[in-house]
Amino acid sequence: MAASTQIEWTDATWNPVTGCSKLTRGCDFCYAERFSERFRGVPGHPFESGFDLTLRPERLRQPLSWRTPRRIFVNSMSDLFHKEIPLPFIDAVFDTMEGANWHTYQILTKRSSLLVKYLRHRYGNGLAPKHLWLGVSVEDEKNLVRLRHLQKAQASVKFVSFEPLLGPVGEVDLTGIDWAIVGGESGPHARPMAEEWAIEIRDQCRASQVAFFFKQWGGIRPKSGGRLLKGREWNQYPHIAAATPTSEAVRTE
Repeated sequence: MAASTQIEWTDATWNPVTGCSKLTRGCDFCYAERFSERFRGVPGHPFESGFDLTLRPERLRQPLSWRTPRRIFVNSMSDLFHKEIPLPFIDAVFDTMEGANWHTYQILTKRSSLLVKYLRHRYGNGLAPKHLWLGVSVEDEKNLVRLRHLQKAQASVKFVSFEPLLGPVGEVDLTGIDWAIVGGESGPHARPMAEEWAIEIRDQCRASQVAFFFKQWGGIRPKSGGRLLKGREWNQYPHIAAATPTSEAVRTE
């Protein structure tokens, strides 16, 4: 677990799994893969096996030792619903999150149908606890099916990350969605994000009373383009679960 992170919308990261495999064009220049592969073959390094999917059972109970409540991004270096992660291991991750319930957990996936299936398995006809925020990544209009899957999921808190935003998403049904994040791609092969794509999402969030967070424009480095959208930062969080004093409540203007 990282006690701090440069990811603007969270406080810490926790990676009981690392490594993944590519699904769609949003994965083409994955930052986690780029970082991990730098250390492939380095003896004793945590990423000695590069970005190969790796279970890390020694990390499963880490959040229990963190007594100060914080927002924790789960598997920033993987996808918890990767099809090769055994169900008992996912169960163990959820056991820890439910046990250390003074934290807020942010779980993002591109494997939205597996998310829906897992929540049904775990909670039956009920909902996941409110301190578990379940979300999907959507990079363009073609992948909005993930958002529709999320809307069916048995989650109390639902969010969508439009990052890296690689194209317009058009008109989006935000029914049941609590939070939206928008961000451009970063890295040596970063593809540019048009301002109108971000504005389109922001305006729909405002109309639907969905909290909106603008993470970055992106570029060679994550902070290359700054975080201002139409002259201001957008740092909204939903009115749900634990929130730090720096949280900005959703509002419309």
